[in-house]
Amino acid sequence: MAEYTAQELFEILNETDECDWIEAKGISDTSHSVMETVCAFSNEPGLDGGYIVMSVSAEDAESLPIQYKVDLIPNPDKSQRDLATQCASMFNLPVRPKITIGKINGLTAMKIRVEELSAKQKPLYFKKDKLPYGAMRRIGSTDQHCTDDDMHVFYQDANSYDQTPVKGTTMADVDENALKRYRTLREKVNSATEELTYSDSELLQALGCVNKENRNELNIAGLLLFGSSKTQRSTFPMLRVDYIRVQGNTWVENPDNRFTTIDMRGPLLLMLYRLLDAINADLPKGFLLPEDDVQAASTGLPIRALREAIINALIHRSYREHRPTQIIRYDNRLEIINPGFSLKPEEKLGLPGSETRNPFIAAVFHDTNLAETKGSGIRTMQKLMVEAHLAPPIFESSRKNNEFVARLLLHHFLDDKDIEWLIQFETFELTDSQKQALIFVREVGAIDNPTYRQMANSDIIKAGTDLRKLKEYELLISKGKGRATYYVPGKGVSTQPPVVNTQPTAVSTQPTAVNTQPTAVSTQPSLEIPKELYNEISKLKRRINDEQKLKQIIRKLCSIKALKSDEIAAVLNKREDYIRRKYLSRMLESKELRYLFPEMLNHPEQAYITNKKD
Repeated sequence: MAEYTAQELFEILNETDECDWIEAKGISDTSHSVMETVCAFSNEPGLDGGYIVMSVSAEDAESLPIQYKVDLIPNPDKSQRDLATQCASMFNLPVRPKITIGKINGLTAMKIRVEELSAKQKPLYFKKDKLPYGAMRRIGSTDQHCTDDDMHVFYQDANSYDQTPVKGTTMADVDENALKRYRTLREKVNSATEELTYSDSELLQALGCVNKENRNELNIAGLLLFGSSKTQRSTFPMLRVDYIRVQGNTWVENPDNRFTTIDMRGPLLLMLYRLLDAINADLPKGFLLPEDDVQAASTGLPIRALREAIINALIHRSYREHRPTQIIRYDNRLEIINPGFSLKPEEKLGLPGSETRNPFIAAVFHDTNLAETKGSGIRTMQKLMVEAHLAPPIFESSRKNNEFVARLLLHHFLDDKDIEWLIQFETFELTDSQKQALIFVREVGAIDNPTYRQMANSDIIKAGTDLRKLKEYELLISKGKGRATYYVPGKGVSTQPPVVNTQPTAVSTQPTAVNTQPTAVSTQPSLEIPKELYNEISKLKRRINDEQKLKQIIRKLCSIKALKSDEIAAVLNKREDYIRRKYLSRMLESKELRYLFPEMLNHPEQAYITNKKD
C-alpha cells in the first residue's frame, strides 16, 4: 500500500468518506474501538492493512460525502504511548503499528499505519475473548466480529462445510422420495440430461453428496438434501425449520396467549413444499400450488417472492450453527430469521452476483430451476413485492448475531387510509419512495439512510438526496452526525403517533428514590423496580465476577419495560459501552433479549425487551 501523509488521508476522507483501508477516529471514540480496527486491518486477507487517522471526526452530517474536522489531541505523546502499549498487550500476539504525528490544516493529528499479518500469524484476536468472536475482519468501512464461517479463510480450508462427512450415516439413510423429487424436477428442466440415467448411488456421487473417501457415507449436503427425517433428527436435532404463528404484530411470550409452532425437518427438496403449504394456509389471500410445482398464481403475497425468500434461507444458512431457521407469521408480516450472516455486503444485496456458503446444496436447487445462479433472488423479491403494491422486503444482516433476517409485509403498503393521509403532501410532488418513507416514519418513529436504501432500492447518494429533500420540506428532522444520522417526524408527519423523544432519559439509582411502599422501589417516574430486585442491584460490587448474576438482573429489568442501553447502565452504575458490549450484544445473540424496533436497528429510541420471563 502506498504511503500517505495525514493531510492526504484527510483529503481522501472528505472526498470519499471512510473505506475499507481508511478509518477516522475522533477523540470521543473508545480505545477498544481503535483496537478493533487495528485487529481488523491486521486480519483482512488481501487488504494489505490500512490507516487510522486519529482525532478526526464528522463535522457535517448533511453533506455528501461527509465532511470531517480535526479535533485537538490533549496529549499526543501519551496517546502514542497508550496506543503502542495496547497494541502490544491486548492481542494473542503483539502488534507493532507505525504511529506518527503529523499536521492536518496546521493542527496536530495522529496517523497509524497497520500492516496486514502473514497467513501464519492469523487470526489475530483479543486475548480476553475466544475465537471466533475475538477476531475482527474489515468488511467495507466497518470492523466486524468473526464467526466460524470466517475461520476457514484464515486456516486456508478450501473445502466448503457442506462437504463435511457425517459419521455413522449410510445409503440406507437416504429418503427415496427426495431422490424421486430431484429426478422429476430435473427432467422438467432437461429431460436429456445424463444424470437421469445414473443409479441412486451414482447420482449422489455426481451431486457431491457423499464422502469422497467413503462413498457409502453421506456428507452434510447429502444428509440435508436427501437424508430421512429420522436420521436428521438423530444426527443434527437443531438443523430444522420452525414455522411459528404469533397473534398480533409483536413477539410476546404470554402463557395465556401462546404462539403455535410447527417443527419441520427432512430432505430440503421436500420440506420446501411443506413450508409453502403451511404458510399458504395462514395467508389472508391464498394461492394455488400445483403438485410438483412452485410456480403458482397469487392474489395476495406473491408466491414467487415467498419461494425466493425460503429458498434463500435454505441455501445460504450456516449449518455450522446448531439452531433452527425460524419463519414467524405475525398478523402483518412474515419474518424469516436465518442462522448465518450474508456473505454479500448489505449495500450490495439485490445487485448481480452471489456468494454461496453451501455450494453443493445450492447447485441442486439451481439444477432443478428452483433457484438462480446469478444472485438475483433478492432483486426478484423486491420487484415482485412492488408490482403487487406491497412494501418492498427489508433485509438485515448481522455478523454480530450471525444471522440474516428477511421481512415481508402481508398488507398493501399504501391502503386507502394511507393514500388519504398522503393527500396533505401533494404540493411537494413526492416520489413513491419518499411517500413510503413518510409512512414508515409515521409508524416506526424514525428512518435512516440504510433503511431507506432497502425500501427504495437505491444507492447511498440517491437515498441521502431524497431524505434531505424531505428535510427541506420540513417533513423530516435530522438527528445525529455522520453514519449515525437518522430522521424523525417533522411538521405534518407527527399527526399520527407522537414524535419519539430523542433525548436520553436519566435513571436515578439514589437511595432517595426508594418508594415508601413495601412492594416497589421507584428509580424514575416511568420505571418501578421491585424491592427485591432493587436490593440485588444494591449488593452488586464495583467489579462483577458473576456474569450470569448480572444477566439475570438485566433480564428482570427489561421484563418490567423496554429499556435503552443508557438506562440499563445508569441503573447498574456501569459504563454504557461496557454494558452494551459485554452483556446486551451477547444477550441478543442468545435470544434472552430482543430489540424494541427490529425494523430499524439504529432507531434513536432503540431499547431492549426480555424475550423469556424469569
